[in-house]
Amino acid sequence: MDSADVGRAAGAAARAVLARAGYADTTLKAVASAAGIAPDVLASLYRNREELLRAALQLPFDPTSAVPRLVGPGLDGMGERLVRAALAVMESDQMRSDIAYVGRAASGGLGSAGGSVDVVGLVRGAFDFVQDTVVDRALESLGVPDARMRGALITSYLAGVMSTRYVVKMEPLASASDDEVVALVAPLIQRTLDPRNPLREA
Repeated sequence: MDSADVGRAAGAAARAVLARAGYADTTLKAVASAAGIAPDVLASLYRNREELLRAALQLPFDPTSAVPRLVGPGLDGMGERLVRAALAVMESDQMRSDIAYVGRAASGGLGSAGGSVDVVGLVRGAFDFVQDTVVDRALESLGVPDARMRGALITSYLAGVMSTRYVVKMEPLASASDDEVVALVAPLIQRTLDPRNPLREA
């Protein structure tokens, strides 16, 4: 196989492993085994699992470089930057297709779009990937208390907003500009980030 064939096989295997085993167990070794590719060949194409999953999920940004850009300006404005990052994730046609399939599965209209991959598991793994590599790391690097819980709340809220906007296409959210979405959603995200707002009563 040439490098393009290896890349396609690795991408398909990464999606299958992510759907079946979850993000924590999606390693380069596991993907290489599933794809029938020697681990050193896979490692020659992808430096780490984050790079592999970015390619497999067709994400429009590199999570490794996203965190410094998010945290560089500090906590102020982080809500806006996270919403814009979520909007960037939804530029991926593959991500929109996967989330749309989950919606059809939930309503009973499965069809055949998912193929042999558990797309519900895949989307769950994709959200775990983005939360772990971007949201959690950004919050932890800023020293935000209860970072894991705040990250889960933020990821859940943004996933709902983006699904409603791009998959369900509920109006007027679907037709709103990116700037309008940011103006509406960012303040809530910022409040969730603010350490002055405890998640639990003392």
